[in-house]
Amino acid sequence: MDNIKAWLESTPYKAYAIEVASADASFRKYYRLSHASETVLLMDSSLEKDSLTPFIHVTNKLLSVNVHAPKILQTNLEEGFLIIEDFGDTHYLDMLDWDNFEDLYKKAIDVIVTMQEVDASDLPAYDKEFLTFEMDLMQEWYMEKLLPVVLSTSQKLIIATAVDAIADEVLKQPQGIFVHRDFHSRNIMMRSDNTVGVIDYQDAMSGALLYDVASLLEDSYVEFDREDMQKLVLYFRDKKGLDVDDATILRWFDFVSMQRHIKVLGIFSRLMKRDGKRQYLKDIPLTLKYLFDTAKLYDETKPLNQMFKEI
Repeated sequence: MDNIKAWLESTPYKAYAIEVASADASFRKYYRLSHASETVLLMDSSLEKDSLTPFIHVTNKLLSVNVHAPKILQTNLEEGFLIIEDFGDTHYLDMLDWDNFEDLYKKAIDVIVTMQEVDASDLPAYDKEFLTFEMDLMQEWYMEKLLPVVLSTSQKLIIATAVDAIADEVLKQPQGIFVHRDFHSRNIMMRSDNTVGVIDYQDAMSGALLYDVASLLEDSYVEFDREDMQKLVLYFRDKKGLDVDDATILRWFDFVSMQRHIKVLGIFSRLMKRDGKRQYLKDIPLTLKYLFDTAKLYDETKPLNQMFKEI
């Protein structure tokens, strides 16, 4: 905190009061700076300074297509600090309920469509190697370290076969598209003017068409009926003007959702085992439910589903 206060002395915000705003799953912390009726956020990335350059790069991309990303007001890359626009404290997770989810999700899908106008050609590729790397986190951190279980050779083969098939299926949908990678209810803000704000996008990549739609509609923190979510997938298709039949786009959605759930099981488990962040354990059951409900539908993933049930 001393470093932060010392830096603030050289900025227009030196007279602002400072209080803790939040922390996230990474090593970033956020502080709210306030003076009279004005507030801004200070992002403390001093423990992962390398994330700031991608954050600034992606922020500029999103602002260029009129997505509401927080404007960057001051930078201190040497120490790992940014001062950014404050979108308030109202996340989608605070608002979603059975009466408003359709309207809120449609607004968020509209944002995805706009985000996909970003030129993603200079972003890292969400290729098979990376899709597989992410899914491999599940075996290591969830199954072998969190549960823990000793997997047989045949069980490891079931996992490897399913992971390979899922990655191949994800790559069958259109690629080279801007992917936020964590577009869910905790990273979507409702701003004071009732417009949607987007945060936590510094890990954006160039990847699959449906990835952010899957992050949004099969959110590990909140659940609605699968049939309603499928209708919203079709809303996305129509909003994009895609010439794809229902069965194909829903298959695309299901496989990219499974990729994400398998990855998330590994990430939540790693946050617990490596970083001591126990709060993510409570979100594992819903993640598993999504995975089971989808994996049982496809020949490529039925053996994985059965193996999970047996374990």
